[in-house]
Amino acid sequence: MSDEITVHPVTWPPAPISTARLVLREPEARDRGAIIELFTSPEVGTYIGGPRPRDEFERALPETPRRRPGLFAVELDGAMIGTIELNRRDAEHRSQVRPDAGEAELGYLFLPQAWGRGYAAEACAAALGWFGDALPGEPVVLCTQTANARSMRLAAKLGFTEVQRFEEWGAEQWFGVWTSQTPPG
Repeated sequence: MSDEITVHPVTWPPAPISTARLVLREPEARDRGAIIELFTSPEVGTYIGGPRPRDEFERALPETPRRRPGLFAVELDGAMIGTIELNRRDAEHRSQVRPDAGEAELGYLFLPQAWGRGYAAEACAAALGWFGDALPGEPVVLCTQTANARSMRLAAKLGFTEVQRFEEWGAEQWFGVWTSQTPPG
């Protein structure tokens, strides 16, 4: 029996994705410490509602991560430095990019010590490349606070185009879309 999960029409997990400096792979038990640091960091939590309380998060986090299609651990020199997710938006967060909603949404978090080195751009570009190859022409959306200058620059660098701005969670939000180029015929 295979450990693979099929998320029409993509089988998960894909083989690890390697870039010049990074590897995108499924999270493993050895990533637990970095995951705790990531979700309890005040710097990381600045634009996502604040850090999670460390003791509560440690108790809630399983020793072995649950398998979640669309979730990549980003590894540098054998250590996890961040995560990337490509999740389907639910009907409650319909964006009007697709008539049936359900578009994939890109999310990413990186440890503060990894900021400013281009790792997020490299890893997100690799994840989008994989997604574009697996589901040509499917849109990917991204939502970030306009106050998050780093995230705004990354969205532009990755080729997201603005769809709308709106107020939510007490801040202006930016919403953009990316679509891979459909391979020629």
